[in-house]
Amino acid sequence: MTATPISRCPWAPDHDPLYSAYHDTEWGVPEYDSRALWEKLVLDGMQAGLAWITILRKRETIREAFDDFNPHKIAAYGDVDMDRLLGNAGIIRSGAKINATIGGARLFLEMQDKGEDFSEYLWAFTSGKPIQNEWQSMADVPAKTPLSETIAKDLKKRGFKFCGPVIVYAFMQAVGMVNDHLVACPRHLDVQKMGVR
Repeated sequence: MTATPISRCPWAPDHDPLYSAYHDTEWGVPEYDSRALWEKLVLDGMQAGLAWITILRKRETIREAFDDFNPHKIAAYGDVDMDRLLGNAGIIRSGAKINATIGGARLFLEMQDKGEDFSEYLWAFTSGKPIQNEWQSMADVPAKTPLSETIAKDLKKRGFKFCGPVIVYAFMQAVGMVNDHLVACPRHLDVQKMGVR
């Protein structure tokens, strides 16, 4: 008797174990840790113009190169660090994206210094809980929404870079601010349950 194949979301093909594991264990799980949320926003920004699998394959190397996304360390980066990062073939070697990460670390810490928690700031846009969507097919899933446009606009106003509405919506999907697993996907219900606090 053959096992029934899992009907996971079509963007995570069974033949790619890295993609499948990301879909099955991370994508859509509500994340409330400020540092982890900032890391994910940076990684989604690094994806601009690239496929997410490229970032996923380089993620551990990127984390290592950027001191595990410790904002205090990154905020102190100077020319030596910039040269080191631009010379690292294991990461996304874009000066603009590296500068955006350094600037983002400084903004993250500025918010913290003012008593503004990055997680509370982001989750306030959804009243602290995930938006539960009921998409039937990938064709139903939007690339951006009015809410992602609002968040992107606010992030940009604060000085964050590489955070347009499409990037922000991908981020919202990944960190569980919206549950965009298709209804037929086994993870849809799992993630929905996680959204109840």
